[in-house]
Amino acid sequence: MAGLGVGIPEKPIRFGDCELNSSAFELRRGRRTMKLERIPLQVLLILIEQNGKVVTREAIAEQVWGKDVFLDVDNGINTAIRKIRQLLNDDPQKPRFVETIPGVGYRFIAPLETETRSEKSDASHEKASPAETASSVAVANESVASGGRGFWSRYRLAVVTLLCAAGIGTWLGWRHFAGQRHAIRSIAVIPLQNLSGDASQDYFAEGMTEELITELARIDSLRVISHTSVMGYKGTKKHLPEIARELGVDAILEGSVIRERENVRVTVQLLDGPADRHIWGEEYERPLNGVLNLQRDVGKAIAQEVRAKLSATQESRLHAAHAVNPAAYDNYLKGRFYFDTGFSKADSLKKAQQYFEESIKADPNFAQPYAGLSNTYIYMAFAGVLKKDQAYKLAMAAVTKALELDEGVGEAHDTLGVLKWHFEWDWQAAEQEFNRAMALAPSYSCAHEDRAIFLAYLGRRDEALAEIAKIDQLDFGISAAESEFLVFASLRDYPSMIAANNRALLLDPNDGFFHYNLGVGYESTGRVPEAIAEYQKAIAMSGGPEAYVGLAHVYSSSGRRAEAQRILTDLEHRVKANASPYAMAMIYAGLGDKDRAFASLDEAVREKSLELSSNLKGDIRIDDLRGDPRFQSLVSQMKLPSR
Repeated sequence: MAGLGVGIPEKPIRFGDCELNSSAFELRRGRRTMKLERIPLQVLLILIEQNGKVVTREAIAEQVWGKDVFLDVDNGINTAIRKIRQLLNDDPQKPRFVETIPGVGYRFIAPLETETRSEKSDASHEKASPAETASSVAVANESVASGGRGFWSRYRLAVVTLLCAAGIGTWLGWRHFAGQRHAIRSIAVIPLQNLSGDASQDYFAEGMTEELITELARIDSLRVISHTSVMGYKGTKKHLPEIARELGVDAILEGSVIRERENVRVTVQLLDGPADRHIWGEEYERPLNGVLNLQRDVGKAIAQEVRAKLSATQESRLHAAHAVNPAAYDNYLKGRFYFDTGFSKADSLKKAQQYFEESIKADPNFAQPYAGLSNTYIYMAFAGVLKKDQAYKLAMAAVTKALELDEGVGEAHDTLGVLKWHFEWDWQAAEQEFNRAMALAPSYSCAHEDRAIFLAYLGRRDEALAEIAKIDQLDFGISAAESEFLVFASLRDYPSMIAANNRALLLDPNDGFFHYNLGVGYESTGRVPEAIAEYQKAIAMSGGPEAYVGLAHVYSSSGRRAEAQRILTDLEHRVKANASPYAMAMIYAGLGDKDRAFASLDEAVREKSLELSSNLKGDIRIDDLRGDPRFQSLVSQMKLPSR
């Protein structure tokens, strides 16, 4: 491959609001310093050297790659120009720096501060006539072909020496400067921008963001902030150091995605968050059926850039991907969008189910939609959309298929852990699956959250709190707050439960479940008026039997027994036909009818009630039953492991 005929200036080159430090492979624009890769830097220097003159694509190709090279140089030039424009924030339709001459090449049109005023002719700003353009092409290409005769010609030897040291023929460019930055042990992926110009494609950009987070979450030595925590930064105007400080990370990955028919182009750059410095950037263009490989390629590149230590399993995962049907991937992302944004809402869950099923229909060998579908069935059971037994059969079939296709999907192991816990009461198997999920994806926050709630339910306080500490490093969103107050509810740590619940309400003040839990926290700490107010808000927002029973419970405990009796008697008549055995046990316990309460609890045990495997340890509404020998018999039937 040919040597380079582009010299390196001794001093920085200034133009517009930019300063190019070629020897350091750096471009400073405003307060931000960004690294350039070798080929974009070469192309930019070629254009700058011929400032105001047109340089043909052929001349660029010969100068950068040499003659008779067997490479896709057209794509290489296109990619280099796109990267230059991205760094310069240059609009190709209204260029300030690099102008395209259709069918010919490019011209650098910005005045250079190294020029004298007399040299800053209007020609570098105005459109040239056809004759002038032809003349400038000839002059520029003669100059490029002969090695240049201008400002940079006396530095010809310096560039050859520098790039030979870096390794000509590679794109290492500036990597030898990496040792100057601090170690990167944590990263946040800011939502990718949708540059398609079509708002209906936002789901695709959000889905790609989540999938990149999932990919990076597999890297054991890298702490990756959760998807729910970063979505609040979509379209943010905040500076990178501020974002890095708020999320507590060393690095930020930002970029954009464009979907054009059956192709997808993703541009990403890794930045040192606190220092606001460019570390690495790349553009990936793939047919849509190669999008899984694209995600793995980004993961591999970042692992290399942050010098992450990968296990053999992680290494193989980053190299293993298969082609996926474009329609399958598209429907999978739509399913994820509806699940992530509405996992407690019946309509959203039904739409998620529909899209996951369409994805599977389009590509039966794509593992991820099976895992997503299994999760959807579980939450349909929690929401009362599907009967528990039906949901269990469907969810187990889907997650089994996901793991048959790809045993390394961490989400599927987490889902299987939830099934083992809530639906089978197989406590040992559940813990094994949660551990497996975290081994495959150490930064997968959902697995940490599920395991924390599970451990608290089993009474393993120290381990549950250790998981909470990990969650606090990964997830700052509503899911983490909800997980925390569920943990503290099982541990009966009501002040901590109130604090966690208040964080959740800041994010979603209209969720009746959060108000109900806040009522429990207030009642358990003796703040009766506040508890009554929260239970009433929960009734107004959700109308579920839990909130009515909670209100009756606090009325009864504060001496308002007649009001409590009236609420519970009315509730019994209204919900008896459709309420779960556990809900009826709550009502009977509130009415003081222990025999019917235990009859209902026995029925809940026989059907492996989801409420029993969630609420038994921390539910204050059944506290009056705990001293009865029948309660201990009930617990023994659940075969909960001893601490």
